[in-house]
Amino acid sequence: ADKKASRIAAEGAIGAYIHGGSRLGVIVEVNCETDFVARGDKFKELVADIAMQVAANIDVEYVSPEDADPAMIAAEKEVQMKMEDLQSKPENIREKIVQGRLDKMVNEKALLKQDYIKDTSKSVEELIKEATAEIGEKISIRRFVKYNLGEGLEKKNEDFAAEVEAQTKALQKKAEEKKEEAPKEEEKKEEAAKPTVAISAKDVKVLRDKSGAGMMDCKKALAECGGDVEEAVVWLRKKGMASADKKASRIAAEGAIGAYIHGGSRLGVIVEVNCETDFV
Repeated sequence: ADKKASRIAAEGAIGAYIHGGSRLGVIVEVNCETDFVARGDKFKELVADIAMQVAANIDVEYVSPEDADPAMIAAEKEVQMKMEDLQSKPENIREKIVQGRLDKMVNEKALLKQDYIKDTSKSVEELIKEATAEIGEKISIRRFVKYNLGEGLEKKNEDFAAEVEAQTKALQKKAEEKKEEAPKEEEKKEEAAKPTVAISAKDVKVLRDKSGAGMMDCKKALAECGGDVEEAVVWLRKKGMASADKKASRIAAEGAIGAYIHGGSRLGVIVEVNCETDFV
């Protein structure tokens, strides 16, 4: 395996793992030297295991310790050198202690240094070396991306009692406005009513097929538009956009993570789509 380490591994496969509930997703690229190996069952199984490994190690941020951000390490070293428990130590001893702490921190975030979840007696790095020796080609993990549902989104925490009170006040205000509008409604009734248009089931079906809206919404749209199907489509679209605009300011922190791997496993996508509730 060590002799093969200098070879170029430009083939391979992209794999994905979506954890139960679709709240955690991983996409990973594992390389080998030939597409012949990439199409093999052993290699495909390895890719799937690596994707699951990334999902299991919540603190992992990069593949190898060498991939750690130098700026982050330098900043952490500066902080560690000023730690109170080290101030009494000689400079050379402090350097060694801090370097040990930094190495530990970096390794904890490196995928290759983690215990393999299916056999904790070996690391992921040792697993890759074994696979290289068994398959006969250089195997390497190139990169991965991990999504945690809602990560970075701030969920709105509201006081339930205050929310109920606000809703009650809103209903009271609406009732008062309705009372004020009652005389106006009477005046409207006295005006000439719109001519009633007969809405056929056939027109409703046509509109449903065109718009995807519900039956009652389609009937209402046709009635409002004098039975004109095309105008009803526009009416429904405007109504839907207005409804969507009202919801645009809400926080959508629930949802699902999904992945798509194209045929041949040479192209992969991971996506997070959010909604407001886990029920939806």
